[in-house]
Amino acid sequence: MKNSGSVYKYELMWILPSIALPIVMLGLLIYMAFGHGIHLPGEAGIVDPAKLTATAPFNKLGVHQVGEKRYQVNMMAGIWFFVPNQIKVPAGSTVEFVASSKDVVHGLFIKGANVNAMLLPGQVTRVTARFDKPGEYPFLCHEYCGAAHHTMWGKVIVE
Repeated sequence: MKNSGSVYKYELMWILPSIALPIVMLGLLIYMAFGHGIHLPGEAGIVDPAKLTATAPFNKLGVHQVGEKRYQVNMMAGIWFFVPNQIKVPAGSTVEFVASSKDVVHGLFIKGANVNAMLLPGQVTRVTARFDKPGEYPFLCHEYCGAAHHTMWGKVIVE
């Protein structure tokens, strides 16, 4: 009967970590959400997709200079297009993409620029990238959006 105490000791060695691990993970999740300011979008990030082109900033689609070597691209995605689908900026520019979808879920992936975002209908998505090297940076929709999904692309031209 001396061994029965050691069996419980081994069970306890497995039970305690299995209880502690979810508690630690929940604590890390709460820390990441509140400590880094990650939160659900508020009313400021929502627009009516049916009235997208009549709502600022999507009523002025295209490239807008907002400072020295700083640009804002107001972009709209729809079945099966991006507006604008060609963006020109000088080398060394910082570009904030302000984008939304007018119909279904789309994606915005810019190769070589560390941009990978989902564009949800009526949700304003903001992502910033810096373009230091001249060249062409193709972008495409990476969320399947229908039969002509493969035709949904464009490019950022850095001069």
